[in-house]
Amino acid sequence: MGGFEGGDEGGFWDTDTLAALVEKQNEKRSKSATATKSHIETSDSGYRIKAHAKINIFFKITGYQDGRPTLLSRCVRVDELYDTISFVPCECETFTIEGCDTVPLESNTIYKAYKALCSYTADPDIAEFFHEHKVVVTKGIPYSAGLAGASSDAASFMHLLKEVCNLVISSDELAKIGSSVAADVPFFIYNYSSANVSGCGEIVEAFEEEALKMELYTPDLEWDTALICETVEKQLSADIALSTFADWQRLDSRSILKLASDPVLLNDLYYAARLAFPDLKKEARENWYSSGWTFFKLID
Repeated sequence: MGGFEGGDEGGFWDTDTLAALVEKQNEKRSKSATATKSHIETSDSGYRIKAHAKINIFFKITGYQDGRPTLLSRCVRVDELYDTISFVPCECETFTIEGCDTVPLESNTIYKAYKALCSYTADPDIAEFFHEHKVVVTKGIPYSAGLAGASSDAASFMHLLKEVCNLVISSDELAKIGSSVAADVPFFIYNYSSANVSGCGEIVEAFEEEALKMELYTPDLEWDTALICETVEKQLSADIALSTFADWQRLDSRSILKLASDPVLLNDLYYAARLAFPDLKKEARENWYSSGWTFFKLID
């Protein structure tokens, strides 16, 4: 899956077109991008924070590093869709999570984030806090929808724990810890509304652009995320043509979708998901794009 036909340095569009579009959008873009501070609600019933979904405008495999795929992606936060992570007063003998009953504790990204923070900080107050509080997850993001709900939950848990336990730790440190939990965690740690993500997910660069409003649709199908990732490695690793998506990170998301609307070519995960689950092709809708195995369309 090498990307769009063409093979020139700009991929689907020619170099002159790309340069003109970038110059035009730069005239409208502010000079800097800042992260949004996560809003934490505090009450007698505990602490609460939202964990937003994200979509990938494009997602391309660029190679492999130490057995892990490297990527180039444009991630956009979905403000209207989120889980809620709460710390609720409760006497607990061990670290307790409610609301994720279908996920074994050892596989839960929140638990992995908890263990990683305990190991990194060696702060006994963290374990003590969770003898007096439990974690409650209220799901709004569908499970296994390709919307990074589990990664967002882990990142929001880390943000919330940093505040309530007064951990002296930077966002860069949190992102580094989070990258050991799941590839999408660093994006949510920085909490940009839009960002270019590369490496194994640990390189997150803010991209200033107009906010997108969108509608989402997740087919009611049974997913096996591990099988999709295995399909990516088997089907895509030998056919990577970087030139076909060179400089996509320079264009705003709306321009990318307007110029290159084929969801199969925009998103390698969607391509792999269709190979692993042929019924997914039947769920595709005209003028909708794909983020993994969830479809989306822009609302003007």
